[in-house]
Amino acid sequence: MKKIFMTLVAAVMALCVNAQVYVGGGVGVYNVSDDDDDDDATFFKFVPEVGYTFNDNWAAGVAFGWEGATDGGKKTVSINPYARYTFTNNKVVNVFIDGSIGYSHSYNAGIDADGLEIGLKPGVAVNLGGNLSFVTHVGFIGYQHAKDNNFKDKTDVWGVDVDGRNITFGLYYNF
Repeated sequence: MKKIFMTLVAAVMALCVNAQVYVGGGVGVYNVSDDDDDDDATFFKFVPEVGYTFNDNWAAGVAFGWEGATDGGKKTVSINPYARYTFTNNKVVNVFIDGSIGYSHSYNAGIDADGLEIGLKPGVAVNLGGNLSFVTHVGFIGYQHAKDNNFKDKTDVWGVDVDGRNITFGLYYNF
């Protein structure tokens, strides 16, 4: 076990020396209100992320997500590995798209559901100077599958989804 741990530590340190690793993540908040029964819920996301930059245009990483709500107790955990292609790469603004495959599990308050998504997530990174970047992801283009494990219902969706529920803002630190 010690040998495996030391090998992982050495690998991470070697990646950091090459100044190609980034860590960070994003946050998102949105509110849903229902006029019929005065139910209001605020949803929030926390999505830490780690990645590796191969060159000026290509990177790969993984985002780990947690989403919760103030009403109803629904919680969601997710993992989302991706490959990133950067279209424009200059000193101030980078425009990119993430090709991703994500899995999510929602639970609590009688909820037991799984989700799968395969698609593209466009984004913009603004280099703030030094090693810090402000990053936003806007929307999703692709396929989403949801399965309710309690009722055995399945839903498949293809298309473009750009609304206030899938916009995240975050900071990245580039080693």
